[in-house]
Amino acid sequence: MRHPKLIIAGIGLAAVAAAAGGATVAAAAAGPAAGNAATGHNAAATVRTASATVAGKTETILVNSGGRPLYFYRPDTAAKSLVTGGVAALWPALTAAAPTAAGATGTLTVVNDTHGQQVAYNGHLLYTFISDHAGQVTGQGVQNFFVATPGLTPIASSPAPAGTVPAAPGAGGYGY
Repeated sequence: MRHPKLIIAGIGLAAVAAAAGGATVAAAAAGPAAGNAATGHNAAATVRTASATVAGKTETILVNSGGRPLYFYRPDTAAKSLVTGGVAALWPALTAAAPTAAGATGTLTVVNDTHGQQVAYNGHLLYTFISDHAGQVTGQGVQNFFVATPGLTPIASSPAPAGTVPAAPGAGGYGY
């Protein structure tokens, strides 16, 4: 075989998705096609809501313009992404110069970081999961990523001081 690492990585992703107990998005409003799936980039990304089954319960979650679920990474700060290397390859950042919100009442901002112009919702930097497709939620709780919801509690706009651990997100962000 010419690419055994690629095959092993694919098997690992399938195992992670199976262990997460994949969920399905039940309904999503129509929208423009998603940006580049590999990078999560879309010049004018729209963050919108959709109903989804997450951990056995129907919830309202945030999705991108292509209907793919959006996640936040618990260790991130409002000003800095801590997603790098191989993790960043599996969890592409949602990036856009001018994101818009449809059905989500929180605050959308753009943070210039290592991923470029990364979109944040209530201070939580947003990501997609490469194993997800529109209508699918498979990354809940995987590698400390959690599905973003409209009720996601805002976090401070400045990073935590060195040596402290940021507080866990409040209810509604699936950060249990």
